[in-house]
Amino acid sequence: MVKTPDELLLMQVSGKMLASVFEMLDGQELAGMSTMQVNDLVDRFITMDLAARPASKGQYGFKYVLNCSINHVVCHGVPDAGEIIRDGDIINLDITLEKNGFIADSSKTYLVGNVPPAARRLVRVAQEAMWKGIRQVRPGAHLGDIGFAIERHAKKNGYSVVREYCGHGIGREMHEEPAVLNFGRPGTGMKLREGMVFTIEPMVNQGTRKVSTESDGWTVVTNDRKLSAQFEHTVAVTRTGVDVLTLRHDEMPMLERRA
Repeated sequence: MVKTPDELLLMQVSGKMLASVFEMLDGQELAGMSTMQVNDLVDRFITMDLAARPASKGQYGFKYVLNCSINHVVCHGVPDAGEIIRDGDIINLDITLEKNGFIADSSKTYLVGNVPPAARRLVRVAQEAMWKGIRQVRPGAHLGDIGFAIERHAKKNGYSVVREYCGHGIGREMHEEPAVLNFGRPGTGMKLREGMVFTIEPMVNQGTRKVSTESDGWTVVTNDRKLSAQFEHTVAVTRTGVDVLTLRHDEMPMLERRA
């Protein structure tokens, strides 16, 4: 669960590489692309440009390099050549990457073209909720502090937080201990220690927090078919606070804001 300094250096490499995948996607015109085209683009970038491994491919029998979750899909959306991303959609792209034996995991919800204000607000609050959680990370804090900060921000803005899925420890394996819930009580749960690495990944819904898995066994949707948005970063507990291993350049200002 606690990584050595050398292991953390390798995880920083994986994290920076994964951040560059999202920065590549930031420059793409997603409207009109199929989700399979996005999958194939990311596959080529990770394997050829970065000489790394898409860690999700083959994991648990999953055939693709990313999850693509559009509008009311909460998570684990499956790439499909027949599913076209359209103007006005919101789409979460959840991507993993392994380099030098260590895995990084991150996701971002993209606004595609002319997105309605209500959907834009949901996406903004979901990203803010993730950062509220990240800013709780420091030695001596508790996992419950993270979950409490996330859910409080979502509820304050009129949204709900999905409880069936959560963050997780990460390193040589995709999913390690501990589980990092997106709800909780301050001062409860595991105490954080320097060197711990895990993901923080709230899924925030417009309506009910209740979700269901579709017949493909992967795709998770909101029961009321209202929108859902998710953001995720891989973080490490440092001596003085937190290192966001998958941080993108455009997010640098987020580090300076207070909780």
